[in-house]
Amino acid sequence: MKYNFDEVIDRSRNRSSKYDEREKVFGTMDVIPLWVADMDFRTAQPIIDACVKKAEEGIWGYTSRPASYFEAVQEWEVRRNQWKPDTAMMSWSIGVVPAMASLIKLFSQPGDKILFQTPVYAEFYDITEHTGRTVVESQMVRTDKGWEIDFDEFAAKAKGCKIFLLCNPHNPLGIVWTPEQLQKMVAICKENGILVVSDEIHSDLIFHGKKHTPTVKAVPGYADHIITCVSATKTFNLAGLQASTTIFPNREMKDRFDTYWSSMDIHRNNAFSSVAMEAAYREGEEWLEQLLPYISANFDYVREFCAAHIPEIKPNLPDATYLMWLDCRDLKLSNEALVDFMVHKAKLGLNPGYTFGRSLTGYMRLNVACPRATLEKAMKQLKEAVDTLMKRK
Repeated sequence: MKYNFDEVIDRSRNRSSKYDEREKVFGTMDVIPLWVADMDFRTAQPIIDACVKKAEEGIWGYTSRPASYFEAVQEWEVRRNQWKPDTAMMSWSIGVVPAMASLIKLFSQPGDKILFQTPVYAEFYDITEHTGRTVVESQMVRTDKGWEIDFDEFAAKAKGCKIFLLCNPHNPLGIVWTPEQLQKMVAICKENGILVVSDEIHSDLIFHGKKHTPTVKAVPGYADHIITCVSATKTFNLAGLQASTTIFPNREMKDRFDTYWSSMDIHRNNAFSSVAMEAAYREGEEWLEQLLPYISANFDYVREFCAAHIPEIKPNLPDATYLMWLDCRDLKLSNEALVDFMVHKAKLGLNPGYTFGRSLTGYMRLNVACPRATLEKAMKQLKEAVDTLMKRK
């Protein structure tokens, strides 16, 4: 079927954190929310149909997980990434971030060093610090070609670390790591005996002819030390259903993980996530193939608009995710002033860049997974605010 991503949907009545929590996050409801990484699009119709059918049953008792559930994950990985993970090594969790937090607890000790590359998804800091571990930042380097890894610095930072949290592909920079880059990173981890936890939740959102490479596939020689976290929730806008799959290299690791969650009696999908996830993997591809060019066109629109009307703001062109990294340094504002400017002058709710890299100044993250009309309104407001700041007529 043909999907209409131009449809503007009122999310003020669907208990959306992205909309309902504007007052809490920004101090005002009067902003266009382009922050939380979910989409303002209806999901694929087969997923909606599966959930409606489940709702109409009227009985939502304890939910079993049939073999077909993880088989659907496996078949998706084979079809999309030419990787066939063992279904016997898959575990369910309520989300990729909770799964990663539990992996930190299970495979490191308080005070241990956890390595990740910044700027990065802010929750990497949270799950490290909230579990009593020590953050070790390997800082990406901005070059004329974009953001790149300083492998010498990465190797130096890796010494003494217990776990490497890898964002593959990368959020917020939208980098699709090549097999060669993955091999270099993992080789350094191997030299230092570091467990690699690969967050691959954005792996279905790839653009510009690039190809996602599962970390474990790129480096089979270190497969026993790589745990992969995936989910259909980011791909199909299902985050509120809370489900992810953690793929282990061996039974001992999987059993420790399963025991941890079972100790809290958290080991079942809810009734709706069970059918929604399977429907997404089995019947959602048509929707995804229409979504990707729409998001890619939104990237192009923001880039072209800024180049023509707001040259002080320089968006990147991501090869993955639906998130853009805005270089706002030419506005000459402190982090605090930049956030205030975006909220109270441009009336936009964006993610501050310093939450992704604490030494950074002058960056913001923009979510473009919205109808073009929403994005056009946001860009118009941003232009008017910058024109006033720069005293342009």
